[in-house]
Amino acid sequence: MSQDLFRVTLEPSPEPDAPGRGRGAGGALPVRVVELSLPLSLDPHEFDRLNEHLLKTLGEHAADRWVMDLTRALYMGSAVLGLMVNIRQVIKTGGGKLVLCGLSDRLVQVFQTSCLVRLFVIARTRSDAVRIVGR
Repeated sequence: MSQDLFRVTLEPSPEPDAPGRGRGAGGALPVRVVELSLPLSLDPHEFDRLNEHLLKTLGEHAADRWVMDLTRALYMGSAVLGLMVNIRQVIKTGGGKLVLCGLSDRLVQVFQTSCLVRLFVIARTRSDAVRIVGR
């Protein structure tokens, strides 16, 4: 069931802005996009399975470029905020890059209030996030 709460897709890396930056669509690594689909309430056991599966998935490719799309994340309690910090740490330790996108106005307020905006690069849209993480 926890697999239903997130989905990982690959998106092509954007073309570099200038010659010599990145490898472009011809040879660039794709961007891994995680779509979180969290209901308004989440059973603690289900959250533990989500935590385990998601961190395992990220850890297997921690050095890659990641976008975390939160458009469908309705639940954002303290446990999920902690998970977001853990996700950031796994990717950072692995040498990867992470950009968040799709945050609702309410979620932006939560991130600002908890000072999480200092830890994350946040883009408004998925396409913006893919472009930013591809730099």
